[in-house]
Amino acid sequence: MKPLPKDLQIPKKSLDDFCEVTKRVLGHLPDIVSERVTARDYIILSSVVAGTSKYARPINNNLFIFDGSAFDTEYKKFLSVIGKIKAKKAITKKEYKTIDSVVYTIQQAMGVGMDFLCNPNSSRKHVGNRFEELVRLIVTELGVKNDKVVFKIPYPSEQGEKLYSCETDIILSPHNSVKSETKSIDDKEVVVSLKTTSKDRMGKIFLDKLLMQKFAGHSVKVIGIFLNDVQRKETKQISYTFVSGLFMVYTKFLTELEGVYFIDPPPITKKTPYNQHIFPFSKFVTEDIWKLLSP
Repeated sequence: MKPLPKDLQIPKKSLDDFCEVTKRVLGHLPDIVSERVTARDYIILSSVVAGTSKYARPINNNLFIFDGSAFDTEYKKFLSVIGKIKAKKAITKKEYKTIDSVVYTIQQAMGVGMDFLCNPNSSRKHVGNRFEELVRLIVTELGVKNDKVVFKIPYPSEQGEKLYSCETDIILSPHNSVKSETKSIDDKEVVVSLKTTSKDRMGKIFLDKLLMQKFAGHSVKVIGIFLNDVQRKETKQISYTFVSGLFMVYTKFLTELEGVYFIDPPPITKKTPYNQHIFPFSKFVTEDIWKLLSP
C-alpha cells in the first residue's frame, strides 16, 4: 500500500479508488488532529507536530462524514442512488442529501489530508485535479459521454494568424462520443467549468462562454460546478468568498450560464434571486444533466 501522502497525490481511476483513500484519511485523522474549533456550521481542524501547527480547510459539519464505517455505508447508498438515476427512478429527499454528503466527504478528505500531510505549494493543484477526476467519474458512472477538448481560437497578430488555446474542464455529450473538436463546438453538448471555488474565477466562466459563442457562431451551453466558497479566516473563523453582486451583474449584463452548482452552497445562494441560477450539485446529477443534454 502506498504511503497516504503519495496516495492523495496520485490520479484516481475509479470511484472505488476515491472511496478507499477517503477511508484512509478518515481513519488517520484521529491520530493527527490536536484541536477542533467550531465556526458557524464549519469545523476547523488543527494538528501540532514537533511544535508546528497546521490548520485544515473548513469542513461543513452538516455534510462531512467523519466516521469511516458510516462513510462506507453511505458510499454504498450513493452507488445505489446513481443506479436509480440511470434507471430513471424517483429519488427521495434523503438520497439527494446522500449524493451531496458523499461527494463532499470524498473531496474534502482529499483536501484535508493534503493540508496536513503534503507540501502546500503542490497540494493546491492536486486538490483541483482530484475534484475534476471525481466529477468526471460520477458523470461517466451515470453513462454520460464526456471528454476534455482544447479549442484553438484564431486571432490576428503582427506575425499573422495565431491560435488562442481555450481549454475546457469537461464537455458532456448526448451522443455516443464527444463531437466537439479543436475547431468546432457541437450545439447539443455542454461545456463544464470545474473549480473547487469560484473565488477569482467566476468572471472567466462568463467571458469564456461569450468567447466560445463568437468562435462557434452559435449559442453554447456552459455550466459551472464548484465545491464551495468558504475559507479559513485566521485560525478559528471562516469567511465566505462568493461575490454575489458580481455574479448577478455578470448574469444580467454579460450572459446567463445554463446553471451553476455547488456541493456546499454558500448560504446567500439559497435566497432570491440567486436560487434561480445556483443549485446544489445533487440537482445537477439527478435532474439538470438530463435536461441539458436533451434535444
